[in-house]
Amino acid sequence: MTTPHPGYDSTRHPDLLAWLAERQVAFGDWAREAGGDADRFDFSDASLDALEERVRETFAAPEEITARRRSPFVQGAVWYIGETLRRRREGWVWKFEPDVDFGLLPAFYPAVPDPAYLDTPCVGAPGAEPGEHWYPLNTLRRLLVTEDEFDNPVDEGLVGMIEGWYEEEEEEDE
Repeated sequence: MTTPHPGYDSTRHPDLLAWLAERQVAFGDWAREAGGDADRFDFSDASLDALEERVRETFAAPEEITARRRSPFVQGAVWYIGETLRRRREGWVWKFEPDVDFGLLPAFYPAVPDPAYLDTPCVGAPGAEPGEHWYPLNTLRRLLVTEDEFDNPVDEGLVGMIEGWYEEEEEEDE
């Protein structure tokens, strides 16, 4: 795998910084569109439940989220999930990582969406390797997955996904 140039800082990518600034400015409008206000969306489990309810009311399939990933609602939801994780995990930061298979820095949101490759902002520990991060857009998409790769039913909630991942990480650390 080709890696980005040695001076690349995934936390300082100009597109990421612009995106984060825009998301913070648009947070109040996004919160109202999501069915509340900035006070309701306080990064708590209850606010994640409210977001999940809104996502399930708005979208029927993961592909719909992918197709509308540039919409203000999806962009805000991606930021909100990532920001919730960043605040809950000590030391986590926002990043923009190159493609883990090709080592390239693709456009932040390419013109042609490819559901197999989602080049979105992510959150993770500063020293984590590329690919070892949480991608909030994938989390939104997973909310609408009804069967796993073995055709078993899947019924995951946003809080459970986030908390379950914490438990897996803690077990691995022990």
